Amino acid sequence: MRPGYELWRPNREKAASVTTKWLIVLLLLLTAGLAALITIGGWSVLEGGNGMGFVCAIYAILYFCFAFLVARWRRGILPLAAALSMILAIFCAVGADSWFARDKSGFSEAALSSSLVGVLVIILAVIQLAVIVVALYGFNQAWNVEEERPIGNGENYGAGAGGGTAPQPA
Repeated sequence: MRPGYELWRPNREKAASVTTKWLIVLLLLLTAGLAALITIGGWSVLEGGNGMGFVCAIYAILYFCFAFLVARWRRGILPLAAALSMILAIFCAVGADSWFARDKSGFSEAALSSSLVGVLVIILAVIQLAVIVVALYGFNQAWNVEEERPIGNGENYGAGAGGGTAPQPA
């Protein structure tokens, strides 16, 4: 950076970018919360045999960290969040039916009822589809673009800004 200039990130000032960022943060926090609730509420069933309780707990921790990074304008985490959301949506789609099948006599019950956990898993799957769409949309907004502008100058030096005066109509 040259002396007397500052870095300016014009795409972070757009209303669409700010809205997208906070929507992604909200969706990631919803995912982390639902994954944690499903993990805690169904731990006695999830820990048996296949270790899915640990996978669900790791997803909850990861998505909380992703939300923190996106809140700090870290654009690079968005494709990873979209990819992991696709995998989580597949897990949810495959596993939701088994929670409803446990709502019969003879099955051990978790802290939350199996039907409630099944509904939460379906809601989590739908949220993952939204995370995929919004994260990839946010990635295309180019939050990482930086430009130099003179320090203290509030003038817009973004794309299309001319260095001289505007031509007068004849």
